[in-house]
Amino acid sequence: MDLIKQIFDSGVVGCGGAGFPTHVKLKASPEILIINGAECEPLLRTDRYLMIHEAEKLVSGVDLICRELSIPEGRIALKKTYTKEIEALTAAIEKLHSKVQLHLMDSFYPAGDEQVVVYEVTGKVVPPAGIPLDVGAIVDNVATIIAVADAVSGIPFTEKYLTVTGEVREPSVLKVPVGTSFAQCIEMAGGTTSDKVMIVSGGPMMGAPMSWEAAMNASVTKTTSGILVLPEDGAIDRRRKTQLNHMLNRAKSACIQCTFCTQLCPRHMLGHPLQPHRIMRKMAMNMPHQDNNETTKDHWILPELLDDKDIRQAAICSECGVCEVYACPMGLQPRVVNSLIKGELAQAGIRYSREGDTWEADANRPYRKVPTKRIAARAGVGAYYPIDGHIFKEGTAEKVVLPLKMNIGVPAEPVISDGAHVEKGQLIAACPEGKLGANLHASISGTAHLTGNAITITEV
Repeated sequence: MDLIKQIFDSGVVGCGGAGFPTHVKLKASPEILIINGAECEPLLRTDRYLMIHEAEKLVSGVDLICRELSIPEGRIALKKTYTKEIEALTAAIEKLHSKVQLHLMDSFYPAGDEQVVVYEVTGKVVPPAGIPLDVGAIVDNVATIIAVADAVSGIPFTEKYLTVTGEVREPSVLKVPVGTSFAQCIEMAGGTTSDKVMIVSGGPMMGAPMSWEAAMNASVTKTTSGILVLPEDGAIDRRRKTQLNHMLNRAKSACIQCTFCTQLCPRHMLGHPLQPHRIMRKMAMNMPHQDNNETTKDHWILPELLDDKDIRQAAICSECGVCEVYACPMGLQPRVVNSLIKGELAQAGIRYSREGDTWEADANRPYRKVPTKRIAARAGVGAYYPIDGHIFKEGTAEKVVLPLKMNIGVPAEPVISDGAHVEKGQLIAACPEGKLGANLHASISGTAHLTGNAITITEV
């Protein structure tokens, strides 16, 4: 069977980011396939586990993709400090007589950012607002390739690997059915060690913070990379709770225009015209007047600022958080401001307009890489950084909630009736013909109910 069709049929999407449908990405004709094993976020351990324990499946999956799609070169990019992973992958490459190569990177954040890893491996700069294919590359992360290997064996994407760590008794890498509740995942990791915690879905730098109450109603999706249980009122929770007007007032009064946020910005160091210090200065000095001294997300930016060239550069911010967690000596939050500006630009229908046709990385870039362990400490999660002690656990679920949209593109459309009995692996919602999207399969056997924008399956 055609590889692209197998991937489409199995509903594989990118496991490490926004969930771009993998069958669409691999339709291109790149010069190189890069497997991202850098595990960008400081506390996530899933891809590291897979590179050690599923090394042969990973290497054979890369070989298969390169062979079937006529991609000249396949490389796995990972940090040179990953000694066990390097040993396992090297042994697998030798055993399988594979042509896959390893590319060893420094341990820095965000080494796993798609555009950063492309530059590290190829020496080519992806254009601002561009994609790796612009320079002849495709990037997929480790877990995605494992899912592709399963698809070739006729196994649809129904189970998810993720890291659960932080204030839990047994920090773990889990393999659970897609749709498993966060509550069950936390319980599988031994439960919490404190009554006052908040949750981050994803990693500490770019993940989505949520209250405990919200987390108890959340479920694992195809893109859930981790569940962090962190102290309430800790560093991440305090940043999350900062009011917008307070954030901008602090910028107005405390920003010293040191330019550290720009000097250490990973995208700026790749030659992109993003300068967070200029954005912060212009935003702080042009705050809308508020009689009650409150700035809300509905009224916080002067419309004319959206025409400003520097302000529009916020559109190419990767929101990695280096600027606010590591670079700024005053504790300001350029990343949040950039994110809000991106939303305003999108709402106004303003698309990024690229200028120029060549971009060169900053000559000082090698000396401005942010050490992963150090940024974990700055983020307030250094205590959870050590990898030793993580346990692997595989679990089942009596109930799963499967959102119809777990990917970039359109939601899947149910192909079953409400109340139908389904078997694990059965197609329950299909990608609409001709649309960007992904199929959805039952992750457990049981009775399925259509509940708004999701399908809930309860084991009988």
